[in-house]
Amino acid sequence: MLALLTRTLSGEGHDVIAASDAERGVAAAMERSPALIVLDVGLPDRSGFDVVRDLRRRGFASPVLMLTARDSVADKVAGLEAGADDYLAKPFDPDELTARVRALLRRAQRGGPGTRLAVGDLAIDLIARTASWRNTEISLTQREFELLAYLMRNAGRVLSRDTISRAVWDREATGAPNIVGVYVSYLRKKFGEAGAPRLLQTADGGYVLRQQPVPGPKKRKARGP
Repeated sequence: MLALLTRTLSGEGHDVIAASDAERGVAAAMERSPALIVLDVGLPDRSGFDVVRDLRRRGFASPVLMLTARDSVADKVAGLEAGADDYLAKPFDPDELTARVRALLRRAQRGGPGTRLAVGDLAIDLIARTASWRNTEISLTQREFELLAYLMRNAGRVLSRDTISRAVWDREATGAPNIVGVYVSYLRKKFGEAGAPRLLQTADGGYVLRQQPVPGPKKRKARGP
């Protein structure tokens, strides 16, 4: 399959970087920043779903086309929710593969949705790795940026501490029980310094990033005798 993909894409004029397993593929992606990745779900060392999730967590913004032998709706949804941009079931026609690749590259060159995330007036650029609130820059460390990008991709969803820790730190929250809370407090402080409201809220034992903060219950005015 790797040889077939290399021949097919090279024949279309693309400069192809081939990687035979997940470890080499992730390293090549982060070191050489390819314009697009064609990713097989059935890798020898890790699931392709885990790989695309890892790449997005690290801030890799270029399109990802996933290949799989499974053509169920559930598998397609899993791939897209993990961070893939398109999905192609095997066996496939080489012409369809190259057409999908061209379409994804055109979208990326137009500055498609994969290069920028926005939740209301909060925005991040996944390529420049910058964040802003209403054009006011928010200076973030690498880990803060990864946490914010993950929260923005899941805006409106309540995420448990374990879910966040596995996605951003690649480990269970029980190994460092306060790490998620510490970084959430860092983000909240920096949001406040930029003039943003409290968008990152605690809910059901986890956290949720909302487009607008949810107002608390109104306090009743005390009545005199």
